[in-house]
Amino acid sequence: MHRLPTILLTGALALAALVPAGPAGAAGPGSDPGVRSGSTVDLRPGRTAGSTDLLSVRGAGPFRIGASLTRLTSAGLIDWSVVDCDGVVQAGVTGEWAGVILVAFRDGRLVEVGTAGAPPRSPAGASVGMSFAELAQIYGSRGALIHNDAGDATAYLVRFGSRVELFTGHPIRPGVGYFQVGPADHVERTFRQGRSC
Repeated sequence: MHRLPTILLTGALALAALVPAGPAGAAGPGSDPGVRSGSTVDLRPGRTAGSTDLLSVRGAGPFRIGASLTRLTSAGLIDWSVVDCDGVVQAGVTGEWAGVILVAFRDGRLVEVGTAGAPPRSPAGASVGMSFAELAQIYGSRGALIHNDAGDATAYLVRFGSRVELFTGHPIRPGVGYFQVGPADHVERTFRQGRSC
């Protein structure tokens, strides 16, 4: 007698797991505002564009450029932080992005999101591990190789208005070792001039 409600509940849960949560075609690269239609973003099977596979000049997941350090900390999304040069706060994150990205805040606002792993990829499909030649094929005239002021480091820079995607070299092999996004006045300037301390 007590088994009938258990069987019905189990059946209802199994049925709910099989029914899609939204309209058909709602998930995917075209549904995320950070992914342009026809994008070459290579998503892992079963993952949507809103997952940890996409890093754009808008940020990543809840880590949006301009977000408040106080708000993200209050939400439990910041794991650790350390004050770096010029009062910039470097931080690690929690949740599905933990171990995937690092973030930086200036004047209490998010100014940089970066990763040394792949995924995530840019909306155009670029990621850590690619060669600078592959980036040039993806971005064409939108991007360019740049050098820091000291002349000892090369990166690939793609501008999106006042924000940039910056792909810096790997320390021990050719190609991209770090991919970061944010306002040019922070990300590009820090690469070109280096840190002040």
